[in-house]
Amino acid sequence: MVGFKPADVPPTAAVKFVGAGTAACIADLLTFPLDTAKVRLQIQGEAGKTAACKTSAVKYRGVLGTITTMVRTEGPRSLYSGLVAGLQRQMSFASVRIGLYDSVKQIYTKGSDHAGIGSRLMAGCTTGALAVAVAQPTDVVKVRFQAQARSSGNVKRYSSTLNAYSTIAKEEGFAGLWKGTAPNIARNAIVNCSELVTYDFIKDLLLHSTPMTDTLPCHVVSAFGAGLVTTVIASPVDVVKTRYMNSALGQYGSVLNCAVTMMSKEGPRAFYKGFMPSFLRLGSWNIVMFVTYEQLKRAMMTVNLNCKPL
Repeated sequence: MVGFKPADVPPTAAVKFVGAGTAACIADLLTFPLDTAKVRLQIQGEAGKTAACKTSAVKYRGVLGTITTMVRTEGPRSLYSGLVAGLQRQMSFASVRIGLYDSVKQIYTKGSDHAGIGSRLMAGCTTGALAVAVAQPTDVVKVRFQAQARSSGNVKRYSSTLNAYSTIAKEEGFAGLWKGTAPNIARNAIVNCSELVTYDFIKDLLLHSTPMTDTLPCHVVSAFGAGLVTTVIASPVDVVKTRYMNSALGQYGSVLNCAVTMMSKEGPRAFYKGFMPSFLRLGSWNIVMFVTYEQLKRAMMTVNLNCKPL
């Protein structure tokens, strides 16, 4: 069998916290180009062009078309624009929303090993909201970097990650770093509930209803299912969040105004722009993250047990 076997001692909260952040960073490194393609497709056709798009006449079509167009017009590095902020986000964000999920679930079940769907949903909403409260500025900077084009005809909004933080705070106020918090909380409550609860549910179902054991195949199937369910449910909120975060100051009066503007000017299909790269990204991200997370938990617990004095 490939990988570490389940540890005799359950992983501690600290192990889950560190393991989740590390696993999410590894998953981001491997799937970031798909996320960037998703952002470009989501903001394409936006009415009242943002500063990132005013001079851009580039049209993106499909996942592969978006990626090849970006490489041709902006260079391969453009696919990883915003990676630093993305990794900062995952270390603070995933550590909370994924690493603390089991601990919060235990609080809602009052220590019981049998968690109902209600307890799982409440735990997902709680850790998702807490994660946004901690990591929102990193998400804003990541989206802004991914949205800005690097071609010669476009003026870059930000020269570096630190410059982005300082520029946003100076031009839009401290509140600018927390722009889109409401839709992001809504999105991550939905994402966490659909992603973690689906993974949790499918994994339990496979372990109790099939010959599968708590090993790599079980983790891959569970993660893929979680990615598909999450993409279908969360895409509309994700598109609104991306549009609102990337918008110029005063472009939209509110999150609701952003959603209404999209509906009136682009129709309902606008809410599923970037669906394919979003699915490819979430599906692959979930597989890499959950498989890595499960193995990291086991590896760290093995090291901890081996390091204890006899």
